[in-house]
Amino acid sequence: MAMDDLIAALPKAELHVHIEGTLEPAMMLELAERNGLRLPYASLAEIEAAYDFSCLQDFLDLYYAGMSVLVTAEDFHDLAWAYFRRAQADNVRRVEFFFDPQGHTARGVAFATVMEGLLSAQERAERELGMSIAPILCFLRHLPESDAFATLAAAEPWRERILGIGLDSSELGHPPEKFMRVFAEARRRGYRLVAHCGEEGPADYVRDGLDLLAIDRIDHGNRALDDPALVRRIADAGLALTVCPLSNLRLCVVDDMRAHPLRRMLQAGLKATVNSDDPAYFGGYVNDNYRAVRQALDLSAEEIVTLARHSIEASFMDGTEKAALLSRFEDAREDYFRNRPPAAG
Repeated sequence: MAMDDLIAALPKAELHVHIEGTLEPAMMLELAERNGLRLPYASLAEIEAAYDFSCLQDFLDLYYAGMSVLVTAEDFHDLAWAYFRRAQADNVRRVEFFFDPQGHTARGVAFATVMEGLLSAQERAERELGMSIAPILCFLRHLPESDAFATLAAAEPWRERILGIGLDSSELGHPPEKFMRVFAEARRRGYRLVAHCGEEGPADYVRDGLDLLAIDRIDHGNRALDDPALVRRIADAGLALTVCPLSNLRLCVVDDMRAHPLRRMLQAGLKATVNSDDPAYFGGYVNDNYRAVRQALDLSAEEIVTLARHSIEASFMDGTEKAALLSRFEDAREDYFRNRPPAAG
């Protein structure tokens, strides 16, 4: 059984995926036509040609243009359902997905419309695909904290359906301290907290995410490796990093996948996980990311197993549900090692 078979066979969780970032070019065109909207791209080829990023902001410009085609609850349902089906094909059993309500309400789309579409797709996937799914509401960090407070208030009717609060969009120039008060309020209301830290921002942003925002999990976190004391702190605390290899490559966070820090994270005792981020834009869903780093870093079967196990351990599932998925995971792991061919030589 090849290593790629191991990747496919292991049940896993995806903890860092933006649902708006799963909008494939074909669906973008389909929804634009459905809603009578004109895109700045005349064809599928033109959209695909625009996927040439040199930095995070280049990507965000296209990301927000694509988001404009999401108008009705049906649109949000179709978007999320397509992703859930694709994730299930990669043996993703748990999804904690990000969504950006500010990117929709600013266009005149009601918060309730977003939630109706996303939650109906979630319920369908849980019912028909047997998946465990929970949404995480992200604040756009280039907007003021007052806007984040308004969004937190708008989310209150769905408090029991929204798992957590996150922080995304342009990182440089928007440090965690900008959102200290709204994250404290979200914690008071019982949300789990995560934040994008150390993708393009410095290691200090990761530290401030821990100290000022009191986050439970670090999204990206690559630049934490610049600070050995911070690495030790994260490892000792058992905090997870939701790493996105193909995203890092496409956004030039790393110049070459062979230079990706994922193995160094594991060697430092960090609870690193593998995720797809915005797979429609970055050329790969979760198993594509596993395969890319496996090949580039020559990861062993044991390292692949560790990364996949971390994804489940780092999820916000309750104890009973997590234990059941870990048991299923161990069965798949044992089956692989029992049946894999002997090493050559």
